[in-house]
Formats: sequence, C-alpha cells, structure tokens
Amino acid sequence: MQTIRILKLAQWMTLAAVTAASVFAQPAPLPGKPIRVLYLGHSSEHHDSIKLYPLMAEPMARQNILVSLVLTPDEALRPEILKDYDAVAMYANHTTITPDQEKALLDFVEGGKGLVAIHCASAMFGNSEKFISLVGGAFLRHGEGDFTTEIVKPDHPIMQGIKPFTTWDETYVHNKNNPENRTVLMERVDSEGREPYTWVRTQGKGRVFYTAYGHDERTWTKPEFQLMLQNAVKWVVDDSTRDNYEKYQAAVKAQAAARAARAASGRGRGGRGAPVASSQPEH
Repeated sequence: MQTIRILKLAQWMTLAAVTAASVFAQPAPLPGKPIRVLYLGHSSEHHDSIKLYPLMAEPMARQNILVSLVLTPDEALRPEILKDYDAVAMYANHTTITPDQEKALLDFVEGGKGLVAIHCASAMFGNSEKFISLVGGAFLRHGEGDFTTEIVKPDHPIMQGIKPFTTWDETYVHNKNNPENRTVLMERVDSEGREPYTWVRTQGKGRVFYTAYGHDERTWTKPEFQLMLQNAVKWVVDDSTRDNYEKYQAAVKAQAAARAARAASGRGRGGRGAPVASSQPEH
C-alpha cells in the first residue's frame, strides 16, 4: 500500500512538474534588442512635449524603438541614467545646463551615442557654447506660415522614403552655425536666401540630428515628419546598436510570419473560424 502511495505521489509530482513547465515556460528571447531613446521634454504647454509625446512614441514603438519621456535635465543628463539608452531626443525650452549635465551629454555623444534635437532644442541651454556647437547652430528668430523645404541630400539614409511636404510651421533662422562635420539635408528657401533647416553632424564617435521642423501637431502629425524622426534615430545610434536592432527587427518579423502561418494552417485543418464537418450520420 505504501509503495502504491509513493508511486501515485511520484506520478502526481511528475504530472505537476510537466504542467508547470508548460504553463510557465517562456519563449526563448529574441536575438538583438530594440533601440532605447530618452526623450527630454518639459511641462510647459508652449512646445507641448507631453501632448506631442504619443505622436513620436507610438509610431516608433511600432518600429521597436522605445521612447521614454522625462521633463527635467536632471532626470536625463546624468551618466547613471544615460548608460541605459542608445540616444537622447530633445524638445523643450530649458535654458540652462549645469557643467556636470553638459559633460554627461558630451561624453554620451562623443563616446558613440546619438542626439536627436527637434525644433526648439536649438534654443535650449543658451549658457553652453559647447551644447550649441554640438547641435550645430542656435535659434535666432522666426516667422511662421505654410512652406515646403527643399531636400538637398536625397540620398542620405535619413531622407529615405521622404518626399518634400508642405506644413504650417515656424520659419526658423539660426546663428552660431557650426559647419564642422555638418551635412545639411533640407533648406528652407525664401526671399532672404537658403536657410539650413535640417542637418546632421558627427562629433567624436557620436552622431547628431537636428531639424527646425516641429512647432506643434500640424507638423508632428505629418507621416513624413514621423518617418524622418524614425530614420534619424536609426542613423544616430552606433553600429553595434543598429546591428542588434536589425537582428531584433528580423526576428520579430519572422516570429509574426510563423504565427500567421500557424494560424493559416489551423484554419486549413478546420481550426477556429473554419467550417467543421458534421459528425452525425446522414439520414
């Protein structure tokens, strides 16, 4: 009797172990990893980074680019925070940066990471000439209206899939331009001449993207603007991050294709959603 109890207990434990394994087993992790972006915004409604955040984060999430929003430089520009991210995006009105924050950002970019500076970012941190030089220029003044910029470097990776688009925005004019290692991608052309409006730079081992586009949702909802930001993030990150991201993207697509194939196969065998033959005898 005791032996039977022991055998039954062993059988029950084996069944429980198998059941637990099937319930709690996790799929093998995918190769590579998503890109992680730290988005420095602010709480002001002028250049409303909180309101506009979903217009950046949601399209990027569909591309496996994960964007986290913080509202103060102290929440972003510290080495212990930056180490967890591949790029920093900026869209805010912060006017001052501390020496420690300046050093953390410069070390981050020059060490091989990326910076995506959007619109009012060129007016940020006016107390730092090093920041202005890093971005590649500073906001000077603006008008406003509907306009279309000219793409002057259509072969650049950031411009892939983007055609000239018309939007209402602010007609930024810049000063303190830093042409060193800078490539202009778009120019705004008017009676005053050709104003650099979107550009990229390299500094140290890192890359910088800047666009003057983006005052409000009239531009942020444009598919071309959203695609340009996605392309910019993929371009500014380092080679290792980009390689890992491409592996992750490929694995996600393969996983989705396999799932779709299994679903189609199930439908073909009379699975859920397919007609099921009657098991009743014919009369």
